[in-house]
Amino acid sequence: MLFNSIDFAVFLPIVFVLYWYVAHKNLQLQNLVLVIASYVFYGWWDYRFLVLIAFSSMVDYTIGLQLRKTDKALVRKSLLWLSILINLGFLGFFKYYNFFIDNFVAAFSFFGQNIKPNTLHIILPVGISFYTFQTLSYTIDVYRQKLEPSKSVVSFFAFVSFFPQLVAGPIERATNLLPQFYTKRQFHYSKAVDGCRQILWGLFKKIVIADNCATYANEIFNNHTTYSGSTLFLGALFFTFQIYGDFSGYSDIAIGTARLFGFNLKQNFAFPYFSRDIAEFWRRWHISLSTWFRDYVYIPLGGSRVGTWQKIRNVFIIFLVSGFWHGANWTFIVWGFLNALYFLPVLLSNKNRTHLNIAAQHTLLPSLKEVFKILTTFLLTVLAWVFFRAESVMHAISYIKNIFSKSLVSLPEIRPTNVIILISVFIILEWIGRKQQYAIEIFLLEKPRVLRWLFYMVTIVTIFIFSSTEKQEFIYFQF
Repeated sequence: MLFNSIDFAVFLPIVFVLYWYVAHKNLQLQNLVLVIASYVFYGWWDYRFLVLIAFSSMVDYTIGLQLRKTDKALVRKSLLWLSILINLGFLGFFKYYNFFIDNFVAAFSFFGQNIKPNTLHIILPVGISFYTFQTLSYTIDVYRQKLEPSKSVVSFFAFVSFFPQLVAGPIERATNLLPQFYTKRQFHYSKAVDGCRQILWGLFKKIVIADNCATYANEIFNNHTTYSGSTLFLGALFFTFQIYGDFSGYSDIAIGTARLFGFNLKQNFAFPYFSRDIAEFWRRWHISLSTWFRDYVYIPLGGSRVGTWQKIRNVFIIFLVSGFWHGANWTFIVWGFLNALYFLPVLLSNKNRTHLNIAAQHTLLPSLKEVFKILTTFLLTVLAWVFFRAESVMHAISYIKNIFSKSLVSLPEIRPTNVIILISVFIILEWIGRKQQYAIEIFLLEKPRVLRWLFYMVTIVTIFIFSSTEKQEFIYFQF
């Protein structure tokens, strides 16, 4: 079920009424409503995979209880590894089986050996990468004794399958989200209004920015040999805003929807394209995944508190794993490798935590130095996104090569004025609201009610005018 669909527009009010008006007197009944709603939401794509998420939930719920019963180090470690192997085993099979088979065949073909392995027509379960990491965080934190295991199977199933963030995040930590299922929730009108405002902004990002950029990005990437370097650069820019509008838009809708039900999810994007170096970018982009890898992979490896070579090793491990998490294609691995190369100079010069505050913290406009840093970081990110979007590594290399040709200084063949204006307005609004959780969170509240509602109406009309008749799935559904 897509957030930007009629199905969800009908589904959400029904769940809202059942949750607040039918089950409001009983916490467990509210949680049960969320479990049922989440399973309906997830099963809307393919009901067969409900068995998979239910099995993963039951495995980690049971392992959590068993970890509570024993203090024996060997038993506890065995239980932890059982959870890791089962969860990553499912993820590896559904997401990477054919990738490894195809590369296995390619390796043997390189040495002149032709083999015909059995490949499978595997359907990737929507959101498996997200809920796998979410439930793993629970088991790891229980093992580390940072979290008490859940005694309520309904609460735990609700935590794993919570429909607002089930299929594309944010990847919530058990330490933050699970305790909220134990606490009685009260309806707060102001929080619900704030949730609706964030949903509206997320829909604007997705439908107006991402989907319209996608039209031109797809056209240019799919026919890159026929366009000039300036058009290819514009295509890379369109994809840069497409993926940001698409993914951060989903996160905004998810966070806003969760707030309607009395839950607080953590911010997943913090205006990353205003970053002044690549380290700041990765503190602001897909925050829930970046911090997951930091806490469960990078720090256990020693993080940055080790020798120089170990630092380099850890950086490449974390970015290559992050790239591979995104998909079974060498393009994602190269994308991760490229970001590791970007990150290393900042880390090795001990400047990776230089920019902890937002740009132009106390002024409206950035300094020339900040503008230079923001543009440099942005252009490096655009270049890396080409590998993320390309069908193959050779496609990406050819695309970048053709960008840096003599035709880079020519006028682009494709110049959609309306989309460029929309992106420009979007950037301005994001810059004005960069101090908030999302761009229109606070500054509208300072305006007269008439202006607020005028802004909302204009945004809604814009969404309808620029919406496509064919609904576009969110990019991160494939991950």
